[in-house]
Formats: sequence, C-alpha cells, structure tokens
Amino acid sequence: MKQLNTALSAACLLAMGLAGMLPAPAQAQTTTDNWKFEATIYGWFPAIASDMAFTLPNGPTLGTNQDLSSSDVLDALKFAFFASFEARKGRYGLWNDVVYADLGGTKVNARTLDGGRLPIPVDVNSNLSIDMKSLVWTVAGTYSLAATPEYTVDVLGGARLLDMKNTLDFDFSAAASGHPLGGRSGTSELSVSFWDAVVGLKGRANFGADRKWFVPYYVDVGTGQSKVTWQVNAGVGYRYSWGSVIGTWRYLDYSFDSDRKIESMSFNGPTIGVAFQF
Repeated sequence: MKQLNTALSAACLLAMGLAGMLPAPAQAQTTTDNWKFEATIYGWFPAIASDMAFTLPNGPTLGTNQDLSSSDVLDALKFAFFASFEARKGRYGLWNDVVYADLGGTKVNARTLDGGRLPIPVDVNSNLSIDMKSLVWTVAGTYSLAATPEYTVDVLGGARLLDMKNTLDFDFSAAASGHPLGGRSGTSELSVSFWDAVVGLKGRANFGADRKWFVPYYVDVGTGQSKVTWQVNAGVGYRYSWGSVIGTWRYLDYSFDSDRKIESMSFNGPTIGVAFQF
C-alpha cells in the first residue's frame, strides 16, 4: 500500500509540475467552443500472463499459471474489438478506450491444489485449457494543460473496468500424491468484475517536416477493487489530412489482493491503428 500511495502521489505531482513548468503562452492559449472528435480503431497483439484460482467440484481449488506469447494469443483468438473515442470542447474532453477479446482453448499450467489444508503441487500441464472472455473499459475526463504546434499535454481522471469470464476445462490423468481430486474431468467457471479509479497523463510531441510525425504517449495508475493497476502506451504516428496512422507498444498490469481468485494479470505487446479526426 505504501508503494501504491507513492505512485498515486507521483502521478499527481507530475501533473501539477507540468502545469507549473509550461510556458505562459501554452497555458494562456485561446480555446474554441467547437466540438472536436477523434475515433481510433486499432489492433493489439499482447502477450498475456496471469495467476488464477478455480474452484473444482467437491471443493478443491486449483491455482493456474497462464503465460501466452503474442503468437499463442493469435492462435487462440476467436474475436476481438479494440477502439477509443475522444470528444473535446475547449480545454475539456471525454476519453474512452475499449478492449474486448475472446480466446479459446489456451493451455495453462497447474500451480497448486488446495484441498483445505496445505497447497499440493500438481503436474497436469497437458490436461488444462481456458476459454477467456475479457473486457477492459477505461473512461476518463481530460483537461488540456498545453496545446501548441510542438506538443500537447492532458491530465486525465476516471475509472477502468476489468470484466472477465474464464472457463477451465480439466482432465486429470491421476490423483496427486494420493490427494482426492473430486472429478477427474469437467469444467469450472471464474467470473470477476473490478472497478478502479485511475489518474494519468496523455499527449503528443510533434516533429519533422510540417510536424506530420508525432510521438503519442499515455500513462495512468489507479486502485480500487484491485490492489493496483497501471498502464503505459507510447510509440510513433504520422498525420494525414483525414487522420493518423499510429503504432505503439502498450503494457497494462493488474495486481490483486492474495485472497482474490485472480492474483495478477498483464497484457504486453504492440498496437497498430488508424485515427480519424472530425
């Protein structure tokens, strides 16, 4: 908790520090009352790592590790949708980002089996698979600290939802160390929904001829029903008359209390997308 408070304080101090360090023309710029919109459709190809616990028939709890590469995720992908939308009027705005993915039949490793006493290691690597449906939705209000031809800086505050439904198919070939496993094969479901408050910064640094090239960046940190969640997203883009093409590297991380069914989860990989301004 001390580390979390430090991270939140650092984010707030960074936002206030940027506001104080910006040159006067950037802070005193004029704003218009016209609405401006940006819609982005993108693909995200992350590696996924997680620690989860499933309750099996007759009581035992099975801890699992899932460590999928980007190619594993693509092989298991059934459906995905990634998009963000921003509406802005003057210095104020509203920003949304939606990540939805349905992965089927991904192999996982057994970590522990807890029958109510001590965790018992189980070697059932080839007999476990998970179908994972996940939604990550971030919604935040934004305030422009600076908007010059060279750069933009926005501070943001809002909330993030992690909603997941995981279905574990298991088939044990034998008991572990004589411990009764209940059913040797079957299905177990794990559904969770977590809301967290988040604060952060986002913006762009423009460069090159006519400033058509730019470096987009986004960072946030938060807490609530999770212990801590944080995200970093940065890369490079090129601006056209109709919008932009953007490629970034994105990392999203969750940590939960030890008594939760999900202990940790992270998504880490490249994105490529197109943004339309109107």
